[in-house]
Amino acid sequence: MASFKKTTYLLLFLFFVGFFFSLYAETQRVRGKRSRGNRTELRTDSLAADSLKNDSLTVDSLGLDSIGADSLALDTTPKKEPLDAPVIYEAADSIVFTKGGFAHLYGDGKVNYQNIELTSELITMNMDSSTVYARGVADTTGVEQGTPIFKDGETPYESKIMRYNFKTKKGFINSIVTQQGEGYVTSENAKKGADDEIYMTQGKYTTCDNKEHPHFYLKLSMAKVRPKKDVVFGPAQLVVEDVPLPIAVPFGFFPFSSSYSSGFIMPTYGDEMNRGFYLRDGGYYFAINDKVDLKVLGEIYTKGSWGLSAASNYNKRYKYSGYFNASYLVTKTGEKNMPDYAVSKDFRIQWSHRQDSKASPNSSFSASVNFATSSYDRSSLSSLYDPSAYSNNTKASSISYSRNFPEIGLNISSTFNITQNTRDSSVNMTLPDLNISLSRIYPFKRKKAAGDERWYEKISFQYTGALTNSVDTKDNLLFKTPFSQWKTGMKHTIPVEATFNLFKYINITPSFNYTERWYTRKVMQSYDQRAQEVVKDTVNGFNRVYDYNMSVSMNTKLYGMYKPLFMKSKEIVLRHVITPSVSYTYTPDFGKSRYGYYETYTYTDENGEVRMAEYSPYEGSPYSYPGKGVSQNVSFSLKNNLEMKMASDKDTTGYKKISLIDDLSGSLSYDIAQKRWSNLSLTARLKLTKSYTFNMNATFATYAYKFDENGKVVESDRTEWSYGRFGRFQGYSGSFSYTLNNDTFKKLFGKGDDKDKEKDKKDTDTEEDDEDLEEETDKQLNSGIRKTENATLDPDGYLAFKLPWSLSLSYSYSIREDRSKQINIKTMRYPYSLTHSLNISGNIKMGSRWNVTYSSGYDFTSKEMSMTTVNITRDLHCFNMSCGLVFGPYTSYNFSIRANSAMLTDALKWDQRSNTGSQVTWY
Repeated sequence: MASFKKTTYLLLFLFFVGFFFSLYAETQRVRGKRSRGNRTELRTDSLAADSLKNDSLTVDSLGLDSIGADSLALDTTPKKEPLDAPVIYEAADSIVFTKGGFAHLYGDGKVNYQNIELTSELITMNMDSSTVYARGVADTTGVEQGTPIFKDGETPYESKIMRYNFKTKKGFINSIVTQQGEGYVTSENAKKGADDEIYMTQGKYTTCDNKEHPHFYLKLSMAKVRPKKDVVFGPAQLVVEDVPLPIAVPFGFFPFSSSYSSGFIMPTYGDEMNRGFYLRDGGYYFAINDKVDLKVLGEIYTKGSWGLSAASNYNKRYKYSGYFNASYLVTKTGEKNMPDYAVSKDFRIQWSHRQDSKASPNSSFSASVNFATSSYDRSSLSSLYDPSAYSNNTKASSISYSRNFPEIGLNISSTFNITQNTRDSSVNMTLPDLNISLSRIYPFKRKKAAGDERWYEKISFQYTGALTNSVDTKDNLLFKTPFSQWKTGMKHTIPVEATFNLFKYINITPSFNYTERWYTRKVMQSYDQRAQEVVKDTVNGFNRVYDYNMSVSMNTKLYGMYKPLFMKSKEIVLRHVITPSVSYTYTPDFGKSRYGYYETYTYTDENGEVRMAEYSPYEGSPYSYPGKGVSQNVSFSLKNNLEMKMASDKDTTGYKKISLIDDLSGSLSYDIAQKRWSNLSLTARLKLTKSYTFNMNATFATYAYKFDENGKVVESDRTEWSYGRFGRFQGYSGSFSYTLNNDTFKKLFGKGDDKDKEKDKKDTDTEEDDEDLEEETDKQLNSGIRKTENATLDPDGYLAFKLPWSLSLSYSYSIREDRSKQINIKTMRYPYSLTHSLNISGNIKMGSRWNVTYSSGYDFTSKEMSMTTVNITRDLHCFNMSCGLVFGPYTSYNFSIRANSAMLTDALKWDQRSNTGSQVTWY
C-alpha cells in the first residue's frame, strides 16, 4: 500500500507542476505580446497599409507626352519586378476594371498563378503590385456564401477574408480552416509565410469534422503549421462542448507524415488494480524498407511488472508475405511478503507466413504459429479482459512444406506441429510429420499400345510413406525432454490392384495391400513378484513390423425411372440410383510367435493362481501393430439416391431438378473366420434448402447384452435379430443452425417478392449510381468526413422505422446409451440420455449510432447458462463509447470512452475495468 500512495502523490505533484508552468508560460506570452504591441504602434506593416493605393500605375501614362518631355532626362520611376508566370483569372458574373489598375471579379471568381489557386465570390486584384483581396458575400439570411478557398499545391485553406501577395507569397488570412492529417487546424488570425508555413494565434486543433463548432478541441494560444509535416504549439488547453477542462500542456507537437518513415510510438496509459498504473504499447517503429518493417514496444507498471515485444511485417511481391511477433512478460502481483505475492515469466511467439502461388508452382511453404506459455493469457492485459481469448484452453501451431516432382509423380510434404493445453500446461510436439506419396504406376503398360488394352496392363501400384517423431510433455520441460522419450516411427504402404469389367456392367477390383512399420524401440514387460507390479523395460533398436492382406471387391449401378400418375402437367420424372457393392478381405494371423508382435508374462493373482498376461511390445507406437487372428471379412454396402425432375418456367432449360434423397446408405460386414457380424451403420443426407443439408450417421449394434458370471453386463454371442429385434441403437449426434433477421419474415410470408422483382428490374439502371456512391464513400473515408444518411419515408408519408437486427441460433444434440444407469432386465437395453445445448448470438442496431451485440447459450443437460457476453457501443461523433459485460465463469465488465481519431485514441480516453480479484483476506 505504501508504494501505491507514493505513486499517487507523485502523479498529483507532476500534474500541478505541469499546470503551473503552462499558466506561467501563458502569462509571459501575453506580457510579451502587449509590450511588442506598444512598441510597434508607430510601425507600418507592408501588408497592413493598402499597397494597392501606392502603385505607380495610378499616374496616367497618357498625361506625359513623349515629345514634351526631354528624352535625355533621367527616369526616376522605380521599375516593377515581373512575375515568374502569367496570372490567369476568370469570373462567372463579371470582371470590372477600375482606376488604379484594379480588377474586380464578381461571382465565382478564380485566380491561378503557377500552382496557386484562389476561388471566392468576390476577388479584387491589383494588376501592378500582384496583391489580391478575397471575401465572401452574405445572402439574404446573413450567411456568407462563396468564402475564399486558397490552394497552394495540394494543401487547401478555407477562410472568410484573405489578403495575399503573389510575389512575396505572404498573406494575412482571417478565420482560416485547413485539414492536416486526421484533424483540422483553425484560427481567427493567421499569417502565411513564404515557405508555406502558417503562424496562428488563438487557434484550435480538432479531429471533429464539425469545423464551425467542434465538439472538442485543443485551444492553442500560438501555433506554427507546416502543411503535411507538423504542428508545433505553445500552451494549450482541452475544451469539450465549449467547457474548458483543467487539463493543459505547456507545449505540444503533432506530426503529419503521409510518407513511410520511422518514428516514435506514443504509449497508452491506464491503471490495473493488481499491477498499478501503467504505460504500455509505446516504443519505436523502424521503417527498414518497402519489404520489411519492425515495431518494438514496451510496457511498464508501477508495481514492478514489465514487458517487451517485437513485431515485424514482411512482404515480397509475388513471392511471400508474413507477420512475426515475439513478446516477453514479467508479471508481479500482490504485495511483497504477502501470501498472494507472485512473479511469473511468460513469452509468446506468433508467426504467420504465406507463399504466393506464383512464386513456385511445385513447392509451397506456410506457417501458422501461436505458441505461448500456459499462463501468458492470464498475464497479458490484452487478453485478460477478452473472454474468447481468456477461456480458450488450446493453441495449435504448424509449419508446413511440400515439394512436388511432376516428372516422376512424387510428392513430399512435411509438417511441424505443436498442440498446447493451457489448462494443464501439456504440450504435444511432432517434429517432423513427413509424408511421401508416389502416383499410381502401371508397370506393364505398353509405351506404344496397339489394339485393345490387355488384362495385365491394368495392374497398378503406388507407394505412400509416413515418418513421425512426437513427444508428450509439459511446456516447461519441452526442451529438456531426452530423445529416448520421443516416439519415432515410419510407415510404408504399397497397394497393388487392377480393375476389370464383368458383363460390361459389373466392376471387379482385386488388390493386395502391404504395410510395413519401422520403430526405434519396443517396451518389454515382466511382473515383479515382490513389488506386485508390472515392470516395463524400454529396448532401443531397429524394429520391423509388417502385415498384408488380400481383397476383391465388386460393385455396379442400377437405374430406375418412374413417372407418377399425379400432376401430369408438371412432367414429373423420378430417378432412383442404387449402388450395391460386395468385398472380401483376407488377413493372415499375425499373432503367431514367429512374428514377435505379441509377448506374454506370468504372474500370481490374489488367489494364488498363476495366470498369463499377453501384451504387445509395440503398444503405444505411432502406427500401432497388426491384429491377432485370421480374418476373412465380407462387407456389404448399399447406396441410394433419389432425384426428381419436373417442368419449370423459371429454369432456362425448361426443367428443374430436385434432390429428394441425396444419400441413404447402409453397410454391414461378416467375419467368416471369427463367425461374427459387425455393427450396422446407416447414413442419411437430405438437402432441405440451398444453404442447409441434413446429415445423420447412426450405428446399430448387432449383438445383445447379457450378464456374465460376475453379474456384469457384457456383449453376448447372440444377435439381436435372434430375439426378433432390430439392432441396438447406439446413438446419434448432430447440429443445425439458422439466422433470423429483418428480411426473414418478409420472405416467409411473401412480402419481399415484389421488392425482389423490382430490385431485379432496377439492377441494370442502378449500376452507375452504385459506382458513383462507392466513389463518394471512398472520398468521405479518405477525407475523414463522417457519413450521414438521409431520412426515408414509408408509403404513408411517415418517417420509416428501421431497427436492423439479427439472431443466430445453433442447436447441437447427442443421443447415447447411458451405461451409468441400470439396464432394463426385460429388454436388456440401457436407457438413452439426451445431451443438447443451444447457443445464440446476434446484434441489434438501434438507430445509426447505437449497436448491441450479444452471445449466450444454455446447456439443457447441466441446466446452466454458458458464458454470456453483451457489448454496447455508442457513436458519439468524435468519440466512441463502449461497454462490455461478461457473465458466467469469467464475470467481468469494461467501460471505455475514447476519441475516434487514431492519433488521439490513446491520449483522449477513459477506461474502467473490473478487478481480477485478490486471494488475500484482509480482515
